[in-house]
Amino acid sequence: MKRQPTIGLEIHAELKTQTKMFCDSLNDPEEKHPNANVCPVCAGHPGTLPTINKAAVESVLKVGMALKGDIPQFSKFDRKNYFYPDLPKGYQISQYDLPLIFGGVLNGVRLRRIHLEEDTGRLIHSEDGKSSFVDYNRAGVPLMELVTEPDITTADQAVEFAKELQLILRYLGVSDADMEKGQMRVEANVSVSADNVLGTKVEVKNINSFKAVHDAIEFEIKRQEEVLSSGGKIVQETRGWDDAKHKTVSQRIKEEAHDYRYFPEPDLPPLDLSKFDLAAIKVAVPELPKEKRLRFGKEYALKPEQAEVACRDRAVAEYFEEAASELKSEDARADFQLLYNYLTSDLFGLMAETGAAIGDIKIDPENFADLVILASGGKISSRTAKDILRKMLETGMDPNDIVKRENLGQISDESALEQTVASILKKHSAAVADFKKGKESALQFLIGKAMAELKGKGNPQLLQEMFRKKIG
Repeated sequence: MKRQPTIGLEIHAELKTQTKMFCDSLNDPEEKHPNANVCPVCAGHPGTLPTINKAAVESVLKVGMALKGDIPQFSKFDRKNYFYPDLPKGYQISQYDLPLIFGGVLNGVRLRRIHLEEDTGRLIHSEDGKSSFVDYNRAGVPLMELVTEPDITTADQAVEFAKELQLILRYLGVSDADMEKGQMRVEANVSVSADNVLGTKVEVKNINSFKAVHDAIEFEIKRQEEVLSSGGKIVQETRGWDDAKHKTVSQRIKEEAHDYRYFPEPDLPPLDLSKFDLAAIKVAVPELPKEKRLRFGKEYALKPEQAEVACRDRAVAEYFEEAASELKSEDARADFQLLYNYLTSDLFGLMAETGAAIGDIKIDPENFADLVILASGGKISSRTAKDILRKMLETGMDPNDIVKRENLGQISDESALEQTVASILKKHSAAVADFKKGKESALQFLIGKAMAELKGKGNPQLLQEMFRKKIG
């Protein structure tokens, strides 16, 4: 019997605000000193009153606009009541029936809602398992939660959705969404059914990477299919992904909303969203990754996979575009391709050596474009271009100045290359004989020897033509 998996996602993302959600404590969950960024409000002291972080609300509204969600006129906060050591107040301020965003869509998956709440603290367990410590630096950090409809049917689709959302959050500048740091967390609701009726869903938590998203969903689908095939029933529960054992394990029977005894937060007034400057927030929504990828494909003749790489980081995409605008050659398409190659292969490679980001380097887009123009115009060889690029990264110098200072211009004069070609042919008669027998690799050998003698400054295309002509 063939069963259809049905998957819905709940994705949390920490928002990049200066202060926490309901107090003035610094929003820095990566603070190394435990409980350094804690005040009476986020520590849950009696008598303290929360205040709403306007920037956090605007961030969620921005996400909602980007994902084509509906913004209601009114929204409110609610208390979600449960007890856990990392929850200092004994309840969490969240949103229940009036979230900031209703609906929306991403990658063809419908969104149910996007709401705002406060994050919990961190529990740190001792190695012997006898003690647990609580760090409240993260408690009260603004946390956006996005809930999808159960429109996803495969683990791969779930991963693609999560990756695209991560990229959008970064493009919008509202979250770094780093899964390794816990800035973005994915929970999956998985069910399988043999008919069009939804099966009993199981919530899977503790998913801390995109690989884990894929593997946890795949495992849970298989587990449920095996239970049903053997005549068993699926229990609605919360399971955790055990990365080491590569399986989900039961944690607790799944709670329903009524178990949390939601009620309106009495210390916070309802939000009248019509009083926010929605027009200004909408203007601040940039071109999103999908649209940018499509435009890069058309405007710069990049293949889909190339556009994906170029647009994977907003800062990189902007750097590429600024450099592309500087290209002045007649064959613009060839230049754009060369620009992409130097950026994603050579420059990225050099940046990886030091761990630098595109915003940290000394090479401005105009100078990077000048390097591409020098290479595409045959004024420097590709090997020389790589050497110049390294010098540019170290000094921030204009490539034209480096070429002049170090006399690195490519030799493209036949008369200047004639003596070198003759010398190489005389020294390597065996390679000449091999080429005459049809071995193309012998020609590359000869060109390589000539380039070495010319210290990388010979025009390889011209050298190839001259060798072919001389050998006959």
